[in-house]
Amino acid sequence: MNIKKLFLSPTQEWMILGLIWLISSLSDHIWLILDHSIPPWDQSNHLTKSLQYLYALESPHFFDGEWWRNFWMISSKYPPLTYIIAALFQKVFGVGNDTALITNLLYNSILIFAVYTLGKILFNHQIGLWGAGLSMLFPRLYQSRLQFLIDTPLMTLTVLSFCCLTFWKLQKISYKQWLWTVIFGICWGFALLTKQSVMFFLFTPLLWLVTSYIFKCKWERILQLMISFIISSIIWFPWYRTNWIYLFSTIRNSNTIPASYEGDPPLNTLAAWTYYWQDLPSAVTWILLVVPLVGLILNGLGKFPKSKQEIEINKLRQGIIWLAIYFIGSYLICSALFNKDTRYIMSYLPILAIFLAYGLVQWRGKWEPVRWTTLGLVFVVMCTNLFPIPGTDKLTLTLSSGGLFRPYLNRDIPNTELIRTVQKISPYQISNLGVIVNTDFFNHNTLNYYGQVANFQVHGRELGNKEEDIQQDQKYFDWFVTKTGDNGFARKPQLALAKKLETDTNFLTVKTWNLSDKNILTLYHRKLPSVIVKKNSNISNKVNLDRVKIPQRIPSGFPIPITYEWSGSWKELKSGLLLLNWELIEEKEKQTKKSTKLWIHDHGIGGGMLSGNYPDEQNFKVIENLGMMVPKDLPSGDYQLTGIYLNRNTGETYPIVVSDVNITIDNNASPISSFPLDLVTRLRQLSLNLAQGIEGLDPIFDQVDRINQYDPIQDYLKQAEESLTYRLNHHPGKYELDWTYGLVLSRVLQENPKGAITALRQLIKLAPNNPYHHAYLAFVYLYNWQPKAAETSLRSALGLKPNTEEFQILYGISAIMQGNFFKGWLILSPLL
Repeated sequence: MNIKKLFLSPTQEWMILGLIWLISSLSDHIWLILDHSIPPWDQSNHLTKSLQYLYALESPHFFDGEWWRNFWMISSKYPPLTYIIAALFQKVFGVGNDTALITNLLYNSILIFAVYTLGKILFNHQIGLWGAGLSMLFPRLYQSRLQFLIDTPLMTLTVLSFCCLTFWKLQKISYKQWLWTVIFGICWGFALLTKQSVMFFLFTPLLWLVTSYIFKCKWERILQLMISFIISSIIWFPWYRTNWIYLFSTIRNSNTIPASYEGDPPLNTLAAWTYYWQDLPSAVTWILLVVPLVGLILNGLGKFPKSKQEIEINKLRQGIIWLAIYFIGSYLICSALFNKDTRYIMSYLPILAIFLAYGLVQWRGKWEPVRWTTLGLVFVVMCTNLFPIPGTDKLTLTLSSGGLFRPYLNRDIPNTELIRTVQKISPYQISNLGVIVNTDFFNHNTLNYYGQVANFQVHGRELGNKEEDIQQDQKYFDWFVTKTGDNGFARKPQLALAKKLETDTNFLTVKTWNLSDKNILTLYHRKLPSVIVKKNSNISNKVNLDRVKIPQRIPSGFPIPITYEWSGSWKELKSGLLLLNWELIEEKEKQTKKSTKLWIHDHGIGGGMLSGNYPDEQNFKVIENLGMMVPKDLPSGDYQLTGIYLNRNTGETYPIVVSDVNITIDNNASPISSFPLDLVTRLRQLSLNLAQGIEGLDPIFDQVDRINQYDPIQDYLKQAEESLTYRLNHHPGKYELDWTYGLVLSRVLQENPKGAITALRQLIKLAPNNPYHHAYLAFVYLYNWQPKAAETSLRSALGLKPNTEEFQILYGISAIMQGNFFKGWLILSPLL
């Protein structure tokens, strides 16, 4: 017998792998053609990030450090590699869910190659080919690759990294070890730039290798692993350095909180440790669990003839042990997490495919058709699972208990039409939708994504959960979306507002859509929006104040309604920042001298929400309906409006012509109903809490969380920063301390450490005896990886207020960040 006939040539192997990729890709593509569904919560959120990276890459500045900082900050929760790759694909193939999913063609090819290579080098080419094929037939994997999720690229790059680590481990020649050191480091870096949970799967193999090499005194191997880590850090470190502060909240938000909501079993129960074991039939089908297992048992009992491609016993044992280290380690680590999700453990399924392939190829001799029958049956299950073939549902659910994953064939989801309706009514503005409904097809993430596809002009936002948040949301959102019937995860206070909108005279029903489930989707718009933009026939290069509508007599200490009407060229309006003063005019010197008693009402024109580019010769009118806060303890008298226009792009300024707009403060007058305060004013008010230290931070961040919902692009932070910077540089006066608080908070919330450090140093000059000012500066230094400077500031803080636990914790962290672990432990251990 010619032994060469027992083996495939490399060309034949590559042809088989190409066929596996082609069949899986065709199946995916046919499903996507048939499907007219809407990306739900997570998928829409990820797609939105890919669009934001696409926009950032339209005008890159690769040699600008500030551009890179903003680039990494686009995604502060998850590392951005998935979004960046999807952005590049959408740049070529166009924007959309299906085009973003073209990236999975790339991930499929990498996964097939990695699984095949692992099977081949650990066992033989036959197991490699079968493993690659089976990995494309697991329900969990083919369902996931039809959705735009991080889990698919994470799984692919995790398995590829493990494959490279295996190559490195098996190399005997030194120069090849160093070559694979570099390759593994690069793959490891890309995996960590995809999601941190790659380490759930690589930690145990790496720990096993390090431990074994230490015992064997193979120091060159240890050095190579260290070099791999350094190489990987070149890739992932910039993002982690920029966003490391969010990692702590991400752990809580993605682990503890969802586990409590979803009712996942506690770790002290058996159910927590068998959760993923019980999930295996859904993930891989009963067929692929039972048939390979039976093959292993029968082979062990000697029921099959000897294999013509027998694997050497030592190689077989080492391969099984190595895969088991990965498989068991990742299973235990994922099971130890509070939050259980079947997507989280996907990266161990391709390794399971190699185990199952080994069991399946044991069916030899006259039993060899069992392999192909199993493969054919699993392929049929995939087809019936994905496509609506009549009469197959019961059989499919019996063999694959994970549920059917069929395309949505109707074309009745009106998300695109809803966004176009908003754009038609407010064509010159960025609109913000308060989304009360919270289902698969209609939720804040999904509507936000469709609004981003529409030139980033419409944003969807989730309402608060508390009654007081809902009352505030009702005042600040000009648009609301509701739905009758099942509203998914919407809370009771949110649904109560939806019911109230039906009879609220402040809102108009813009349009309703009849849905296939016989429910009604409704779009509401405020009768008197906070901002109205329309074309204007007057021609003017400068911004003019045409009219101010304001009560004539008001008390101090309360908000009041005010309407400004501005006109001018689009370029000037869109770039405009208004520095407005309301100054007391002394009765005796009304025409000659202004008092230092005043309040300010700085803000961007239209709240910074003007959208689009129009010719300079085309003029517009912007009407703002705002609430203005009149500070407490102002003396009674007449106050006059003065103002300066500041161009945010060029820095140009000029005075605003105001025709004797006055208001009288009478502290005996009664408060009147007002529009909600503008967001810049609210930020300045909140910033004064910084003087109180820890006690003042909670109200700041509670309110900022809601304010950020009302300005989806957070432009109010830039407005506050630019207006306060101008005032502090030109005429700070007696309000210098208050305005510096506002500048500090605006820069901190923009995650601008350099700017925040400058503002905090100025704050310390103005009020050096407040220990919290020094502590804030120390915190920002730590955030910016300057622990030595942080330690100096903390010494000042502790000198002013010794034994403050929060200061000591920061002091211990600064010691650890400087490499002084013993000192840090001495400081932190009594506190923690």
